[in-house]
Amino acid sequence: MSDLFHNHAAKSGPVECLGQTFPSDEARREHYLKLLAEKLKDPEFRKIEGFPLGSDEDILALSDPPYYTACPNPFIEDFVRYYGKPYDSSIRYSKEPFAADVSEGRSGLFYDAHSYHTKVPHKAIMRYILYYTNPGDLVADTFCGTGMTGVAAQLCGSRSAVEELGYRVESDGTILESAQENGKAIWRKFSKLGERNVILNDLSPAAAFIATNYNTKINVLDFKIEAERILRKVEQKLGWLYETKHPNSETKGKVNYIIWSDVFSCPECAGEIVFWESAVDLSAGKVLEQIECPHCSSEVTKRSLDRSWTNYIDPKLGNSVKIAKQIPVLINYSIGKKRHEKKPDKDDLQILTKATSEIKGYDYPVNEIPDGDKTGEPIRMGINHVHHFYTVRNLLVLSALRAEAKESPYRKTIEFLINSYDLTHSTMMSRLIFKSGGQKPVLTGYQSGTLYFSSLPVEKNIIEGIRKQKLGIISDSLALVRSSGVVQTGSATSLNTPSSSVDYLFIDPPFGANIMYSELNFLSEAWCGIFTNTKSEAIENKTQNKDLDDYRKLMSDSFKEAYRILKPGRWMTVEFSNTQAAVWNSIQTSLQEAGFVVANVSALDKKQGSFNAVNNKTSVKQDLVISAYKPNGGLEDRFAKAGGSEDSVWDFVRTHLHYLPTVKVKHGELEFISERDPRIIFDRMVAWFMRHNTPVPMSSHEFQSGLTQRFVERDGMVFLPDQVAEYDKKRLQVAVAPQMEMFVSDERSAIDWLSDFLKRRPSTYQEVSPEFMGQLGAGWKKHEAKPELSALLEDNFLKYDGTGEVPSQIHSYLSSNHKDLRGLEKNSPALVAKAKDRWYVPDPNKAQDLEKKREKALLKEFDHYRAFTGRRLKEFRLEALRAGFRAAWGNKDYQTIIDIAKKVPDEALQEDEKLLTLYDLALTRTEDGI
Repeated sequence: MSDLFHNHAAKSGPVECLGQTFPSDEARREHYLKLLAEKLKDPEFRKIEGFPLGSDEDILALSDPPYYTACPNPFIEDFVRYYGKPYDSSIRYSKEPFAADVSEGRSGLFYDAHSYHTKVPHKAIMRYILYYTNPGDLVADTFCGTGMTGVAAQLCGSRSAVEELGYRVESDGTILESAQENGKAIWRKFSKLGERNVILNDLSPAAAFIATNYNTKINVLDFKIEAERILRKVEQKLGWLYETKHPNSETKGKVNYIIWSDVFSCPECAGEIVFWESAVDLSAGKVLEQIECPHCSSEVTKRSLDRSWTNYIDPKLGNSVKIAKQIPVLINYSIGKKRHEKKPDKDDLQILTKATSEIKGYDYPVNEIPDGDKTGEPIRMGINHVHHFYTVRNLLVLSALRAEAKESPYRKTIEFLINSYDLTHSTMMSRLIFKSGGQKPVLTGYQSGTLYFSSLPVEKNIIEGIRKQKLGIISDSLALVRSSGVVQTGSATSLNTPSSSVDYLFIDPPFGANIMYSELNFLSEAWCGIFTNTKSEAIENKTQNKDLDDYRKLMSDSFKEAYRILKPGRWMTVEFSNTQAAVWNSIQTSLQEAGFVVANVSALDKKQGSFNAVNNKTSVKQDLVISAYKPNGGLEDRFAKAGGSEDSVWDFVRTHLHYLPTVKVKHGELEFISERDPRIIFDRMVAWFMRHNTPVPMSSHEFQSGLTQRFVERDGMVFLPDQVAEYDKKRLQVAVAPQMEMFVSDERSAIDWLSDFLKRRPSTYQEVSPEFMGQLGAGWKKHEAKPELSALLEDNFLKYDGTGEVPSQIHSYLSSNHKDLRGLEKNSPALVAKAKDRWYVPDPNKAQDLEKKREKALLKEFDHYRAFTGRRLKEFRLEALRAGFRAAWGNKDYQTIIDIAKKVPDEALQEDEKLLTLYDLALTRTEDGI
């Protein structure tokens, strides 16, 4: 990163930027602003996907090129050329996925300084960047939010920041991590101290603006002096807004906050009910459910009340506005160090009248609030424009502060400071909340992820809030900023970054309908005049007519772009925050369609901050961290030459196993590595072939047989020969072998459970039945037909009928578990009697015969679904759908897949990764005319 880029005034000395020297930083900025202005004149530039909505003037005013542009950044290629290293296939890069436990709380200077809807702690990201990269490497985050990936990349060069994570830094910059070896604590090499260069992108102008401030080196002392000057100036001019007279005295106090209250109308007598006066019991510390009308004494509830309204002429809009009636009910103020409370008097109300007159001379945004999934809350209260979110007092103060900021050499950072307080504390979405147990009510900011207005909003003193709550923490956090990365505002689907140029990606993308970013950021973006281009927003949103398919398409395009810019053989980490299995499958499918191969999935326990292995692929209960790699160029080249041959299968498997973690240890115990499960390896291979539009050249059983012949198996996991020694060494140090936890939720997982059970314990129907029935709990998929145990056994396993020799699988199990049967011949009457009627897993050759028979039956059932003329299938076998989709794919009959998918309930399709992958690929093929 450039450590020579400073946000100084024109008086600064010579600065170097991307290899050029300028007489001052202001000269550097003017030079690049002229280049950006020319670029903005090009109509094709504005056609870039995700280009924000805003005028050239506003974009130029906010931008600080070449490091930050409030639009797609045309200087990224120059940045990459100057700081990046071209991809060189001869340089060997080899890393397993980062799979260690991580414990980082959601707090700290950077986390607390400026709030946002979602944020990953930078300390957690640091561990990933340190593990996957070297000093000077290029790191990218295409959904950067507040830019914590950039902060983490910088602080990889800070000895104290790295040591805070528990690592040890040697004098030569080598970073060591603590580990256990043969029961002894040791220190081993982990990484190298040094900053990493960073490229940050976000669709939201509000998010990109926060990110650039966290990733721009400034003179913090000068900034703090400038901020205090502006606060003093505005206070001298408008401090009267926050003054109130002490009762029965001429002494004036300084307002800390003012509680407002909704006003309702009684449905019985139409008398006005002030919510604060009638519903709040301060002595009990609660809001009453039953409210007594002060006029007619009727017992009413809040739900039964009618809202009262206020009509007035809006001076900016020039027309009449009807808005929900709210009045100030309590003022908290200070005289010296002592706090007091009072009801507003006529002088306090006169201040509001005066503020209404004063504000006519100020500029502030009056944009109309767009229809949205979250904007319905303010709109139903008559809050239809940006300025209606504020009291006239706070709107006046904010306007004055921002006017001063525009004239400051530290404009960008001063506005960052104001923004840090604005949305969370300056609007009427701040509120008073009552906790259980009769505690004193507390003030809080807005409710994250919403545009919710409480019946008891709180108006806070903005000047004091910024001065006491934000200036210090903002200054302290920016003092830690070591250098400047490059930030742009644009779509993750269209990054103007060279191909194969990035060494590592860490992203925390949007997840389905979790958060409506553009709606929540609308206020912040209105103040700068630049808005999110929602066409490229990767969310589910009814108002934007985006469903899960649209979300998945945008995520797939975004991952394809990430795949393009990442160097072959390198890693991407995706942080996933959603509890819906359908969204999880959308992410998995999108990653695979882009070309990434998932190598590890871990669960993030937010409370403890630890990452734990996750084996359940369809029920996501925690935040997840997905480790995926871009296969190296050698694999792609070999696949292009060999095509879809069996050699390509085993080439993929060898390459894939090389990327998987060899050992996972938690609390001194080995963990099962789910990605090394033969069935999951098979799924990854199939996805790889499908992505290349190539038929899979072998069946599942043929694949399992080939795995056994070519690779090493330990505890149900597959290893390369040169990996297994490390695993065996660890295995000797623990008492218990790792076990994969199985979740039976459909026919396929039921077969897998039976296979695992019968491998360990060939059993009679009577023995396996109670064990199997115990697995069929509430987790069974809604539309999946429940198969009979007898049918599953008949279709997938073999039963010894007592004739001929006892199969070796049963013989081995009985000999190991019954002393009296040890050493007996396979045709011994005693052994035959004990083995009779036991079900067992067939050897690969017989398994293939069963599989062919079963596949034929499944396709026959699929034909019934094809002939079904109703609107939706209510119950079906997922295995039949999967078999039919696979067959149609192999025949390039993409339309059949699309037609049958329409008959399947949406949730069933979206929650099944295999069906979803084939459906998405079929859609892509038909759209491309293939």
